[in-house]
Amino acid sequence: MDWDSIIRNGAQAALGPAACYTALAAIGLNVQMGYTGLLNFGQAAFAAAGAYGIAVAVTTYGLSFWTGVFLGLLASVILALLLGFPTLRLRGDYLAIVTIAASEIVRLVVRSVRYTPTLGGTDGLQGFTDRFFQISPLHGSSYGFWVFRYSRDDTWVILVGWGLALVCCLITYLLIRSPWGRVVKAIREDEDAVRSLGKNTYLYKMQSLVLGGLFGALSGMIFALSKHSVNPDDYATKFTFTALAVLILGGTARVMGPVVGAILFTGALQFLDVFTREAIRNDYLPSWLIDDSKVAIVRLIFVGLAIVLLMIFRPQGIFGDRREALIRDR
Repeated sequence: MDWDSIIRNGAQAALGPAACYTALAAIGLNVQMGYTGLLNFGQAAFAAAGAYGIAVAVTTYGLSFWTGVFLGLLASVILALLLGFPTLRLRGDYLAIVTIAASEIVRLVVRSVRYTPTLGGTDGLQGFTDRFFQISPLHGSSYGFWVFRYSRDDTWVILVGWGLALVCCLITYLLIRSPWGRVVKAIREDEDAVRSLGKNTYLYKMQSLVLGGLFGALSGMIFALSKHSVNPDDYATKFTFTALAVLILGGTARVMGPVVGAILFTGALQFLDVFTREAIRNDYLPSWLIDDSKVAIVRLIFVGLAIVLLMIFRPQGIFGDRREALIRDR
């Protein structure tokens, strides 16, 4: 087996574009779920708002890239307000059901035939990344060291993506250590008690939803830029649950938990993919049991099993606190 290829691919994925946008989405969920206790299962909708904000502005209307970034962030704020006003009085599973339904509504609207001239329908949109890569200071063909080598475009996406992730972590750290952070953590533990002290819990939850949505929009932008395109099916429920798995792995209510979780999750996923393909190629796995077309499914089975075991034996994740991992529904 080609262990060099297996290790190299796994290591590259651990710090690659996929880890960047997954970490950003998980940081947003950490604000909403880890610190505030909002069961948001619709993070994919915020990512789609950010990605389509850029794509539609540049490709459909011919606006500048930076205008598209602004419109993407604005779209995520509007989505959070539209979603939050009627639903934030719900708690626990009821809020989760509403948010996952809202996410699917957004995806189905974006891929509908009626809006194909504007949103691209099922084919999505392309041709909106030129300005982003033109401002890159990188001019070589590839960059990196040892097994961590990437193409010029991927390196630029990685630098911007991880830079945004660290900024979002810093913002989260400063907010959680502020009076605002103490209030939202109290809401997570006992919302009725916080309300009895005169705090407007509805407003704090709305702020948390908006902030997490903004981080999710940045995630969608990095995702779209790394792929050079947007497609509605990229923002299905799988996107949200991947970010949720990353958050659980790293540890909820820990500033750097989503970052560590994203690195480990994406690296392990790619490692399993290449390892399984090499095992098939070298006849370690019989063809009647598995072939190349089933590898993508099998690796998700292994990752899902690992997450189940993690939830059984260490539900707080790597860095989390078991007490803080318990989101109470009172």
